[in-house]
Amino acid sequence: MMNSFEHRSVLSYLLLILILAGTLGCRNQKKVEDFRKNPLVKVAESALPEFTDTLFLQDLRASIDQSLVYFKRVPETRTYEYGPDVYTASHMILSLETFKAFLETKPSAKDLNRFIRDTYTVYKSVGGSNKDVLFTGYFEPTYPGNRTPGPEYPWPVYSMPDDLFQIDLSEFSDAYKGHKRLMARVDQKSLRIKPYYTREQISNQSDFSQKAKPVVWLANRIDRFFLEIQGSGRVALPHGEILRLHYAGVNGRKYSAVGKYLIEENEVPKEKMSMQAIREWLTAHPDRMDEVLFTNESFVFFKEGEGGPFGCIGVSVTPVRSIATDTKLFPKGGLSFIQTALPTAVGQPKEKWPRASLFVLNQDTGGAIKGPGRVDLFCGAGDWADYTAGHMVARGQLYFLVLTPKD
Repeated sequence: MMNSFEHRSVLSYLLLILILAGTLGCRNQKKVEDFRKNPLVKVAESALPEFTDTLFLQDLRASIDQSLVYFKRVPETRTYEYGPDVYTASHMILSLETFKAFLETKPSAKDLNRFIRDTYTVYKSVGGSNKDVLFTGYFEPTYPGNRTPGPEYPWPVYSMPDDLFQIDLSEFSDAYKGHKRLMARVDQKSLRIKPYYTREQISNQSDFSQKAKPVVWLANRIDRFFLEIQGSGRVALPHGEILRLHYAGVNGRKYSAVGKYLIEENEVPKEKMSMQAIREWLTAHPDRMDEVLFTNESFVFFKEGEGGPFGCIGVSVTPVRSIATDTKLFPKGGLSFIQTALPTAVGQPKEKWPRASLFVLNQDTGGAIKGPGRVDLFCGAGDWADYTAGHMVARGQLYFLVLTPKD
């Protein structure tokens, strides 16, 4: 428990944080406000896409049900923004239930398109600088591990540290609503609040397991890094048991893509970059692993759990039916339609991936998924998911559908 001096020091530092947040928050404010005001634009009927589903609507109803679980547990008056328009949670429920009921009639593609045109309002993401949306993928990996450390399993997967806490600036003033929460710690020497440790600082603390109890131990350091990138996973324990790991929290430091660093250092050509290429490079250059991994200061903590994996709205994500977006811009749980490219088989060269279109639900987010021009598709588990998520970098379009209110 803090004494009075510690308490005053913490409050003084919090005030400094508030001042800095107010100053830094003004930078590029107009650009941020433009995105927040207009991430979605209403699509005229003459400009609507052809609504076809590459996977013949398989598993779509299951994903809709997961979004319904979310909407039915929030206040029915909670609102969701679609560009300039606002809809309540009760309307979102009606919108999804209406769409699901129509799917149960097993409509033809022609009937489905007529139904959407007659019954739904369609919005389109403004995309990135070139008006396209960049699609990447993520998946649920499985790695070998053990509940106890040893020579074969030396790499701990840490739980949330007991010295990490969040600072929610909005609790101090409404002026800070919408600002990112700060992940912090109290420095015991100076008795001041400081940002939480970076990846490098965590890795260099031999006693860090006293702050963050390991959930499980992995055989490979690269496996642990990719587990963090995916945000959840399975660990194959000796004797056949499978342990499920769920996202517990993050250190709050900046996320930087190690793939980008390897490209900039001319270690891996841009056109050959993939998760598999990163793994191969790290395996071949163990002496440079610290250099590369430490460029990403972000560090993810985990907890053991059942089921899942779970998205940011607390429901299970469905393979190839759940997407992660910037949920500060797009409606959580909303029905979406995407146009991108997907492989038909493991090993298919990226340049030969056919175009694909799918109905999906917006059920997740991610540290690298920022702005209206980014979408991450959950690919599931297994070889196809591993290959697709590891290689997916495709341009396309993102739409949102919501039931047109009756006058």
